[in-house]
Amino acid sequence: MRIPALIVAALLAASAVASAATPAPKAGAPARINVQQLQPKEIFPKKKLHVEVMVEINKYGQVARVRSLKASHDEQFDAHAYGNALQAFIRTPDNHVVLGTYRLTYDYDPTTQAVKRDVALVKTGGVNPNAKGAANDMMEIARRNRNRTPPPSAMTTPAVTPAANPAPSVRRMPDLPQVMKTPSP
Repeated sequence: MRIPALIVAALLAASAVASAATPAPKAGAPARINVQQLQPKEIFPKKKLHVEVMVEINKYGQVARVRSLKASHDEQFDAHAYGNALQAFIRTPDNHVVLGTYRLTYDYDPTTQAVKRDVALVKTGGVNPNAKGAANDMMEIARRNRNRTPPPSAMTTPAVTPAANPAPSVRRMPDLPQVMKTPSP
């Protein structure tokens, strides 16, 4: 009877020593994911791209209007550069605003798969300092027209879907705050 009791005691002592030697997990930020490693390399452009966007800014340094765009002939890159320019704020390093027209340039390098953005003042003055920001204006138009747009089911043509896998309901899709609070598996 003593031998099984001694074995149990030895196992308990060994597990206690092993658990004491194991460091406690650190609570903190989750591991960062490198999105560029996950994306297939075939989708990146194979040649250098260059886009120039001429913009006007308001008194807050926010882009109020896009004057012109010199395209790179890659529609996706041009669209990304245009969208980025609409959301830009342009200020000096000491956080002051110089009203005027600016040239935003976007250069894509296929070897590093990185985009370099540069800002240059073209002309001071000649802009409306009280103009609304372009991104704010677009959001206001979208809010006004929210009830005028047809529901997504009315915009798409009906497609044949197998009975086993019905199309997901847009009404049942989670919203962004819900997704951000849900832990990943």
